[in-house]
Order: sequence, then structure tokens, then C-alpha cells
Amino acid sequence: MTDELDDLYQEIILDHNRHPANFRPMPAADRTVEADNPLCGDQLTLFLKLDGGRIADISFQGSGCAISVASASLLTERLKGATVAEAEALFETMHAVLTGEPGHAHDADDLGSLAALAGVRRYPMRVKCATLSWHALKAALGGEGAAEIVSTE
Repeated sequence: MTDELDDLYQEIILDHNRHPANFRPMPAADRTVEADNPLCGDQLTLFLKLDGGRIADISFQGSGCAISVASASLLTERLKGATVAEAEALFETMHAVLTGEPGHAHDADDLGSLAALAGVRRYPMRVKCATLSWHALKAALGGEGAAEIVSTE
């Protein structure tokens, strides 16, 4: 990555940390998942409202490091209105992007602002911060509505 691109991606992460999208409770959520990263202290609750096979609304609350909050913010921004199948596919892509999984091609243009998280894989201790909300999403998509707890440990 070029220095200019790194700077842009860092600014996206900082902006989403300062002003997270969809940061609010959702009392009428169909699915609620609590997530915890004890290593860093990140904690969040992901709320999901489904309408048929589509994500009608998605939000989160919690606290954590800039990477964790920005990742959850970017996730909710990208997936509001998406189909469940699109969300599941994006989980697989983002997991590969964040962990540096070999053999999984992705196009930075297709990722849009989510590409800002790609640099996290260079810092193994921060990968769990970035993936926390994504694992909460996966649990929410597979859940039946009862509250679940997801941990990075």
C-alpha cells in the first residue's frame, strides 16, 4: 500500500471511531448478540432486524479500541439493506481480508471503505479487534433470536 492510501485508510478508521454509524440500541431487534474481546477489552452488542431474507436494520453499542468500533461501524453501514446471503458472503471475504487468509482473492474497489481494515492483518494482536463485530454478525445470522455471547477467546 502506498503511504497516501495508508493515510486515507487510517483517516477512515479514525472517523468511524469518532462518529460511528448506527451506534444505538435497537429494542425491536430480531437478533441480539453480545461480543467480547477480553485481550483488548472490546465489548459490543450487535442488533439485527430482518425482513424476509434482507437486513432491514442493523446497529451496535459498546466500547472498545478505534479498530473495533470502526469495524462495527463500517459493517453496519455496509450491510443495512443487504440480503442475508450477501452478508454471509461478505463475512467470508472480510474474514479472509482481516486474517490474511491465502488463496482468497478480493477486490479493494468492491470492498469500498471496508478496505480500510485490510492493513490490520499486519498487526496480529489487532485482528481480533477488527473481527469481533464480524463474528457477532455471523452468530446473529445463524441465530434464532435468543441472545448469544461471542468471544474472541
